[in-house]
Amino acid sequence: MMSINMMWEKKGFIFKPKGDKSWSRSHAQVPFALPLDDNLTRIFYSTRDSNSCSAVSFIDVVANNPSKIVYEHPEPVLTKGSPGSFDDSGTMPSWFVYKDSQLYLYYTGWNKSEAASYRLSIGLAVSDDQGKTFRKMFKGPIMDRGKYDPIWVGQPCVLREGKEWKMWYLSCEKIEMIDDHPEPFYNVKYATSKDGINWDRKNHICIDFKFGKIDAIGRPCVWKHGSKYWMLHSNRQAVEYRDNEEASYRIELSESINGKNWKQVEAFKMEKFDNGEWDALMNEYTTIVETTNKGEFYVFYNGNGFGASGFGYFILNISE
Repeated sequence: MMSINMMWEKKGFIFKPKGDKSWSRSHAQVPFALPLDDNLTRIFYSTRDSNSCSAVSFIDVVANNPSKIVYEHPEPVLTKGSPGSFDDSGTMPSWFVYKDSQLYLYYTGWNKSEAASYRLSIGLAVSDDQGKTFRKMFKGPIMDRGKYDPIWVGQPCVLREGKEWKMWYLSCEKIEMIDDHPEPFYNVKYATSKDGINWDRKNHICIDFKFGKIDAIGRPCVWKHGSKYWMLHSNRQAVEYRDNEEASYRIELSESINGKNWKQVEAFKMEKFDNGEWDALMNEYTTIVETTNKGEFYVFYNGNGFGASGFGYFILNISE
């Protein structure tokens, strides 16, 4: 079996909103880094207003020094839908894919729910100007709960390989009341498409629960490198995960030959950070950009409070 060399180095904090805009009072959640050219990287994120309704905006950073912000967009680029729609409580960016000259944004739309706290589904928006503006392609979601996904679906990762589109997404299987609060249990599943819009689901589970140890797996981030697929994902328990570092989100790495069957990479261990840091309690919700060095990647991620403390990055090196 081929051995894997794995190293990572924490670089530090990048951004969180100042809270001085009506549409952006808190959070820079689920960052996604999109290289614009050799000099600039655009990082999209989800932010919240005073009612916790979310919208999408972005910053631009220096490509080889992501801690250096050169531009902060003054407006949201994607906002919540009309009352009763699948995204009437907010929009969150998940994955960006170029199709011809257009930029597709797969986003998570959400509704508030008394029985389940929230309900998620997947929408699609398109941009003609590298993400400065978006228009929603459809009034409804392109993927919603169904016969294999009973509660909700969300946070897809989408790759194009030839004529086939591949998606890894979150599927909520059940809700349990814990300390009088409805808590979701969700795993990572796989779907395929011929056009990026209509998706075929066969209930294929990629990363599943390990009851008592992993009760939810957050935001899959999949890419191909060398002979394998790689997936960064965030694992947490269902009890005390909001304020107990032993139960909170921790970034993990898994590998796959075919993109469907996965195993954890034991060589990757995300250490606990020092108390008082923006990511001391939890780390989660990753996206990656390959650098000019072979096998080296910038990994952008959230820290405490599911993005309330903002996002930063570390460098990951993989060699087989």
